[in-house]
Amino acid sequence: MTTKLPKLVAFDLDYTLWDFWIDTHVHPPLKRHHVTGKVIDSQRKPKTIDFYKDVPQIMHRLQAAGVTIAACSRTDAPSLAREALDLILIPPRTGSDSSAKPIPAIKFFDQLEIYPSSKIRHFKKLHEKTGIPYDEMLFFDDEWRNQEVEELGVTFTLVQNGLNDRILEKGLEEWRKRHPVQVTEDVVEADETLIS
Repeated sequence: MTTKLPKLVAFDLDYTLWDFWIDTHVHPPLKRHHVTGKVIDSQRKPKTIDFYKDVPQIMHRLQAAGVTIAACSRTDAPSLAREALDLILIPPRTGSDSSAKPIPAIKFFDQLEIYPSSKIRHFKKLHEKTGIPYDEMLFFDDEWRNQEVEELGVTFTLVQNGLNDRILEKGLEEWRKRHPVQVTEDVVEADETLIS
């Protein structure tokens, strides 16, 4: 038996996938260390730009399941956010071939809605671009005000202290409660000739 998943899972970036506001805590240009692969900014004491611990395997899991992955971020630094996603390397999936190489995070995202605007506008754009119904969308964000997307039919999950496996499962559970598996049975009509 397979477990039902939404067709699209969207994530805010700041304090949802990483532990900073890209437009105020990070100073460009960013660079990836040629040996360690770590991404840092240009502050005197450089800030490491990376995802919360569980995020890489969450991305692998959703991608392997064929879920459309989106980023929805209301930031004043959209180009810096894209640059960070391009530079962050996601390690190979746990248990994968030892020759597998890290993949730029941006390659996991099928859709990017990263610009200063309401999350309602972000999701209207996602719906327009993908054709995926709102009720087939699940959104993770650290700001309660962004639950406004529920008006459209999107399932919202509040992220406190960064995305992790437990919060992902909580969101999926809530989405599934709203989408119970419907089982239809074939009804065999009685053949009147057998009755007579």
